[in-house]
Amino acid sequence: MTASLRRVGRLALLAAALPAGRATAQPLRQPPVLRNSTTAPHTVEVTLVAAPARLALLPGVTTDVFAYNGSIPGPTLEAREGDRLIVHFQNDLPEPTSIHWHGIHLPAAMDGGPLDPVPPGGSFDYDFRLLPGSAGTYWYHPHPHHRTGYQVAQGLFGALLVRAADDPLAQLPERLLILSDSRLDHHGALDHRHGPVEEANGREGNLLLVNGQTSPTLALRPGEVQRWRIVNASAARYYRLTLPGHPFLHVGSDGGLFERAVERAEVLLAPSERVELLVRGTGSPGNRTLLQSLPYDRYTPQTRPADWERTRELMTVEYSRERAATPAIPAVLRPVPRLDPARATGKRLMVLFQGFINGRLFDANRVDEVAALGATEIWELENPLAMDHPFHLHGFQFQVLDRNGVPEPFPAWKDTVNVPKGESVRFVVQYTDYPGKWMYHCHILDHEDHGMMGILEVREGGA
Repeated sequence: MTASLRRVGRLALLAAALPAGRATAQPLRQPPVLRNSTTAPHTVEVTLVAAPARLALLPGVTTDVFAYNGSIPGPTLEAREGDRLIVHFQNDLPEPTSIHWHGIHLPAAMDGGPLDPVPPGGSFDYDFRLLPGSAGTYWYHPHPHHRTGYQVAQGLFGALLVRAADDPLAQLPERLLILSDSRLDHHGALDHRHGPVEEANGREGNLLLVNGQTSPTLALRPGEVQRWRIVNASAARYYRLTLPGHPFLHVGSDGGLFERAVERAEVLLAPSERVELLVRGTGSPGNRTLLQSLPYDRYTPQTRPADWERTRELMTVEYSRERAATPAIPAVLRPVPRLDPARATGKRLMVLFQGFINGRLFDANRVDEVAALGATEIWELENPLAMDHPFHLHGFQFQVLDRNGVPEPFPAWKDTVNVPKGESVRFVVQYTDYPGKWMYHCHILDHEDHGMMGILEVREGGA
């Protein structure tokens, strides 16, 4: 048997094993934390390089990818509220790219959107301050127009963790879980074929990864409470997460902690959303359970995948022999000031329809919406289609008011909200601190690249 045939046969065997969730038995790795290169107080200074690489997405099979600093996911950036973050970025890719700091409130020139590409061989210094109250789980990824989905699928994504000095959960062991998916062909190469189904649904991969690993194992001690920070870095896949026998304590979302924990049997994570969950070790030594993604029908009937009803196994949770004391969780995690919709001076309607927003495709030379710096507004998102759309606003976090007229039970900071098929969502937002041009778009990245995106310009002195 030739080496090539052996390689293809090995890949086929590994791919066949994936649905059973047993392709590997590796311990879950945490992405490396990028080293701070400065001793200046309240400053984090790092270097990120985007470049082609060859990495093993499946054991024994190397694949040509794009990577930040040679790894998938890219290295984790850690900083504290109030810190100045300086990122020296070098683009060693053969095409333009950028780094978008997803969810961060920062000056428009630092946002890394499609209006500010970095050319091949070029560099750019992202330099901004992480404001008080910004503690949370964020992520970074490219944002060049027409190529965001491709570059993310190639492997360009990583986490940014902003910490608070008075974090009420700092005593808990913490795990970062970055969920992604890739599509490989029978040679082990990334498959970017793009047909009508992918145009409609966005591309979903046949290889589901947690921190770049297939079906890793996470150790949990009986009695222990772990804090899981979870990022959905997939271009189009939704994750309906559950851990059988273990209800989640949902303690935070895109913009950080809630006021109080909420117990849930499952959590839905649309593309680009983040959650913080507390997982309690209620099992016995040696027990196992599986982190699963349950079926979720986000599709039109015409493009619904044949296997959409299959439960996906993402990670094994295995109990160690060593027991741990069960800590007390504070009843109040942090105050979340409520934005008052009665103070809103404007309302905007966004209709998400057949790859368009309000009937328009993205035009970098056109401003679609204008708002005054400091204003508070209500946005209504309508989705008359038979397909979900996750809606993301750059630069400013918002609070969901209601879904189909049903009020949200408590305030939480969000930058992405899923709008299910045939439904509507309203949120309230205040444009503080930073004027400039900001993107809003569907975060199914094939939809965004097609042009399901617009520009909001926030202007000093009024609209």
